Amino acid sequence: MKAVVLEKQHEIRVREVPGDLACGPGELRIAPHTVGICGSDVHYYTHGRIGRYVVREPMILGHEASGTVLEVGAGVSGFAVGDRVAMEPGIPDLSSRAARLGMYNVDPAVRFWATPPVDGCLVEQVIHPAAFTYRLPASVSFGEGALLEPLAVGMHAAAKAQIRPGDVAVVTGCGTIGLLTAAAVLAGGASTVLISDISPVKLELAAAIPGVVPVDLRSQDLLRVVAERTGGWGADVVFEASGAPQAYDTLWQLGAPGNRTVLVGIPVDPVPVDVTETQARETRVETVFRYANAYQRAISLVAAGKIDLAPFITHTYPMDDAVAAFDRVAEGRPGDVKIQITVDQPR
Repeated sequence: MKAVVLEKQHEIRVREVPGDLACGPGELRIAPHTVGICGSDVHYYTHGRIGRYVVREPMILGHEASGTVLEVGAGVSGFAVGDRVAMEPGIPDLSSRAARLGMYNVDPAVRFWATPPVDGCLVEQVIHPAAFTYRLPASVSFGEGALLEPLAVGMHAAAKAQIRPGDVAVVTGCGTIGLLTAAAVLAGGASTVLISDISPVKLELAAAIPGVVPVDLRSQDLLRVVAERTGGWGADVVFEASGAPQAYDTLWQLGAPGNRTVLVGIPVDPVPVDVTETQARETRVETVFRYANAYQRAISLVAAGKIDLAPFITHTYPMDDAVAAFDRVAEGRPGDVKIQITVDQPR
């Protein structure tokens, strides 16, 4: 079967891989339909590693996926052949201490698609646990189903922040994660989300979301805008979603006394923490690593029309053009938000 394989740093090929997949008890055999390209996929392509995760041998890319059930394993209920589904890509040891505590996303034994040495889902068929597979309502497209994965990050961040009705929030970074965090925060009850970036196209997209106030860092000072919007008090909740070191220059000054600041974006290198500012405000700092127990809630919000994912999908490529798709994401064109790949369907 055909797959998109990262052979080594700077080299991606679309080629055949072994296709004898056995569907065991509790599992589903699924044909991925749409797979989103994540920044982590691109980082493995361009740098060959992310922290301790190093690409040492060929690896199938992709972890943001939707697809169609081809086979149902023994003991699985609630699924049938032909069901449209979304797949949560991180599989923990369900007997682990982390899983029992409800924080399976930080289980040291978790196997996450397209994280070395685990293969991803940019391939014609995968085997996946039914426990981490979710049926898509008819109103949710395959493209939107694949976008549930980054939405789950935003949902997890909003939950970590304990959003309260009427909160004023700030999100730094207007990429996919930043935009979806803003959407999740509004769905959670925030009255206003100020979101900052330097891309006019992304800020225009953000402005189309009711309740979002875009802040163009090329001409506006974020601290001043927050002060004006809050009467000098500061934001109730702050989300750092860019991973950019420069975001930390003013991050700790954006929040009101007693604010909650959530670190969502993952910087490549260490960044500064202004302890004095956090103490003076009694800032509660939370961190996010992927998500836990968020997928079904994300589906419910999208199906209910509370979050519209379609505008965030800016380009879709066929599987044979996967290299061009990855090169485009690596290039970082200003107007691009989420680029997805449609996978060849089994013949």
